[in-house]
Amino acid sequence: MNEKILKKLKEIEKQKDVKILLAVESGSRAWGFASPDSDYDIRFIYKHKPEYYLSLWEQPDVIEFMTEDDLDGSGWDLRKSIKLLAKSNAPLIEWLFSPVVYFQDDAFAKQMREMAVECFSPIAVLHHYLGTTKNFMEVCEMEEVKLKSYFYGLRTALAGKWIIENNTFPPVAFTDLLPIAPQNIQDKIIELQTIKASQDEKYLHPKEVLITDFLLETVQFNQENASKLGIGKRMSEGLELFFREMIV
Repeated sequence: MNEKILKKLKEIEKQKDVKILLAVESGSRAWGFASPDSDYDIRFIYKHKPEYYLSLWEQPDVIEFMTEDDLDGSGWDLRKSIKLLAKSNAPLIEWLFSPVVYFQDDAFAKQMREMAVECFSPIAVLHHYLGTTKNFMEVCEMEEVKLKSYFYGLRTALAGKWIIENNTFPPVAFTDLLPIAPQNIQDKIIELQTIKASQDEKYLHPKEVLITDFLLETVQFNQENASKLGIGKRMSEGLELFFREMIV
């Protein structure tokens, strides 16, 4: 599949006249709880030729594609990506630290990761994860639940808890987040992971009260501790300089 993905990315570069700087997996395959029929969620950062950035008029800054063989691609332009980095955008930071990298310009990726750590805003990222967890709570409290909903809720709840306890960006891989959950929750999650790995995305699982209660408790914990977090470092000049160096 990697060859197919790289081939598709080369096609995108040619069709759109851009250069891809980083391409990773984002989603259940990167997080570590994919189902057999999960899509490949390919996320990438690209740059245009210099004249694109000199235009008076607003230009498209997103490239998206979907193929028949489950390649779901979405890319952000360099300028858009750096602006989002300044805001400590959680999805972008997840791309930068994805454990599944399809392609990267090493120098670009290294500097982006270093800047992501330097300007990390615990409060901004926590609120992103807190909002995402809440979005899944209603479906997680139903009598039958898609396991995907449980895992999305659990991952974001634990990511928020990680930020509060460690004041750093949480690991992207779900297994690296598990140790901050109680042992009985870890055991249940591992049990559900085994089931998810053998079932398609449509599978409905009986409600797990243990998981639902833990999600509710963790959301409350994250909310109560949010005010203790910092806002991160402003890096406007450094990001501007990096952007100018990259488009030359």
